[in-house]
Amino acid sequence: MAVTTKRVPARERILSTACELFAEHGLRGVGVDRIIAESGVAKSTLYVHFPSKDELAAAYLRRTDDSWRGRLRAAALAAGDDPREQLVGLFDAVDDAFRRHGFHGCPFINAAAESEPGSLPHTVTVEHKRAVRAWVRGLAEAAGAADPDGLARQLTLLVDGTLAAGKLEQDPELPAAAAGAARALVERFCPAPR
Repeated sequence: MAVTTKRVPARERILSTACELFAEHGLRGVGVDRIIAESGVAKSTLYVHFPSKDELAAAYLRRTDDSWRGRLRAAALAAGDDPREQLVGLFDAVDDAFRRHGFHGCPFINAAAESEPGSLPHTVTVEHKRAVRAWVRGLAEAAGAADPDGLARQLTLLVDGTLAAGKLEQDPELPAAAAGAARALVERFCPAPR
């Protein structure tokens, strides 16, 4: 009996290939011709699914958004039921990102640096950053922060700064330092109940 393998649909092959290449080389570092060659599709097939490179880059960023926000939530939930601990626990996702082979920094910060304001990749990046901040704000509010907006802004800046510094320094100790700073911020903004 012959074993048949199911062929991955063209759109998924294109997007998976683009995700790997964009993560490793950046949006500008990868041309459409390379994506076509490595995904094994015709140029016309790529453009049927993604009318422009910006559309493809936006799809990559949306897929990355789903994955990254899922990892942040999982890390926060793993810290327990206390929202104060969850605000610090989310930094375990940052630590995990550092420990993966081939850490290239934050895909969203990288995309923002390579995209013109108003372009589709830049817009998707801004939406992602706002969604993460809104989620952190919700945790901050649940933790009893006197200023949940201020705490969310500072914690998300700490996440972004850690990821950006990580790309530059490749120092695996940065996430622990960031988690310590996060704990200090949470203690300042959300005094423990007495």
